[in-house]
Amino acid sequence: MGRPKSLLSSSPRLHPHEITLFGQTDSFVNHRIWVLRGQNHDLEGARKLFDEMPERNVESWNAIVAGMIHLELYEEGLGLFLEMLGSGFSPDCFTLGSVIRGCAGLEALPFGKQVQGYAIKIGLEVHLVVGSALAHMYTRCKSLEDGERVIREMPVQNVVAYNTLIGGRYQNGNPEGAFHLYKLMKTAGFLPDEITFVNMISSCSELTTLGQGQQIHAEVIKSGAALNVPVTSSLISMYSRCGDMECSEKAFMENPQKDCVLSSSMIAAYGFHGQGKKAIAVFEQMTEEEGLLEVNEVTFLSLLYACSHSGLRDQGTEFFDLMVNKYGLDPKLEHYTCMVDLLGRSGRLQEAEDMIRSMPVEVEADVIIWKTLLSACRIHKNAIMAGKVAGEIRRLDPQDSASYVLLASIHASGKRWSEVSSLRKAMKERKVKKEPGISWFEYKNTVYQFIAGGDKSHPNWGKIEVYMKELMSEMKKKGYVPDTSSVYHDLDKEEMESNLIHHSEKLAIAFALIIIPPNLPIRVMKNLRVCDDCHGAIKLISEIRQREIIVRDATRFHHFKNGRCSCGDYW
Repeated sequence: MGRPKSLLSSSPRLHPHEITLFGQTDSFVNHRIWVLRGQNHDLEGARKLFDEMPERNVESWNAIVAGMIHLELYEEGLGLFLEMLGSGFSPDCFTLGSVIRGCAGLEALPFGKQVQGYAIKIGLEVHLVVGSALAHMYTRCKSLEDGERVIREMPVQNVVAYNTLIGGRYQNGNPEGAFHLYKLMKTAGFLPDEITFVNMISSCSELTTLGQGQQIHAEVIKSGAALNVPVTSSLISMYSRCGDMECSEKAFMENPQKDCVLSSSMIAAYGFHGQGKKAIAVFEQMTEEEGLLEVNEVTFLSLLYACSHSGLRDQGTEFFDLMVNKYGLDPKLEHYTCMVDLLGRSGRLQEAEDMIRSMPVEVEADVIIWKTLLSACRIHKNAIMAGKVAGEIRRLDPQDSASYVLLASIHASGKRWSEVSSLRKAMKERKVKKEPGISWFEYKNTVYQFIAGGDKSHPNWGKIEVYMKELMSEMKKKGYVPDTSSVYHDLDKEEMESNLIHHSEKLAIAFALIIIPPNLPIRVMKNLRVCDDCHGAIKLISEIRQREIIVRDATRFHHFKNGRCSCGDYW
């Protein structure tokens, strides 16, 4: 592996007299020069100085190894560690901590275990630095139990150790477990820091528990960490994902450090809620002065997402061209997926397919980009292209149910029941399971969950059934006609209506209307896309009950109020 080039060509150069000030053989001066160069990311110069040092010690090796690992040059850092051992130097706790973090970065668990064995041999496994690094490595490699065991066996623990465990739980899909550890951490007398807060706010975001997120936010303010950029970015995302755009905007506006990270987070938040024009306004603020703020791939990804969910096809296309031609950024698969969504939603299905098939060789189409196009085929009821796209999805993932369900939806809308039946039969034969619709909402720190089809074991099932019947009666008086194209079975009219009534979001909204006071908005989350019938029904419910109803489905937020939806029926 060759030496990395300087990341900052304009880094300051030291005059020769500074090098010889105390004599070229002074290891401290040479080490200090390396630090100065390292602070400017001049790795080529740093490595050159290190190689020219006539005297080295453990601290010098630690500095160069840690520098490489810190800048994510993991293989280079691990190679230097092996060179250090070969030169006869004995690593200390700081060397091992850096090396183990390098193993975590590469997810090189076997090598990491060898380093752990060495640490045990020299009695450093339970040292705070080494133990925390080991726990991080195991959680990064999805060996959560091993990581937690390492922490438990450490005689001394600190907030870093707890952050490793909390982050491990969250990153491995167990945000509830992160809350459990957070409580243990505070019980043990440790005060959360910025890293703790980022992990906990992200856990709230994942669980979409607004109440818990507000509690963590209060702790953030109390600790004085509210203006920390990663914390603010997490708050913007959390409030957005929980459906509270007012608080998301407030968190953004109150932080004066509006860098690329914060601005990109706000653009993403607006995009998730279909507020494309506001997202573009933030981008324009970032770029109104040349070089004012860095713009990167994440910024453009958020911007393209916002345009695709707001029907801003022309603007989205312009931003894609701007990213490539002005900023010289190579589009990743995610950028192409946004463009396919943008073109597909606007009806330009062939252009969307052509874009997928003409992507650069290094950008390989995945299931998600084909499912995006298939979803657009469903919107525009293009069964011919849908059949072709579904074949691409099945080729990549034979067990993905979307290729069957979305295609069945298109055929069902055209009353082609024989095709629907064939697809259902194929799913059964190939043991492909359709993901059930699940909706939930939080009220007073309790999460209420509902499954499509209804769960008669629910303690409030009787109340919900009675309320739904009364509500449906009122809706029909207002002109509601069930959209049976959302039913994928050849049933009679009554059975179809019963099927629609028991969609999970309708059940969740009905119970929310029962228990949540009229002055509070209703926020419901769903794992799948909201169907056409539910979308129309919720608009009417918001008008009849005079309630603000916010629904987050698999792709975006819908804000229903006074019989209208923020998406403008474009989703």
